[in-house]
Amino acid sequence: MWYFTWVLGIGFAVLLAILNATWGENEEARNHGRRN
Repeated sequence: MWYFTWVLGIGFAVLLAILNATWGENEEARNHGRRN
């Protein structure tokens, strides 16, 4: 069952990467909106 934890870890890493990218884009847009 080692592959189960491996797939779970990869999935969690991908999820974190997606959340990080979307959060960064939203933070950029919010900061841009505050400046104008």
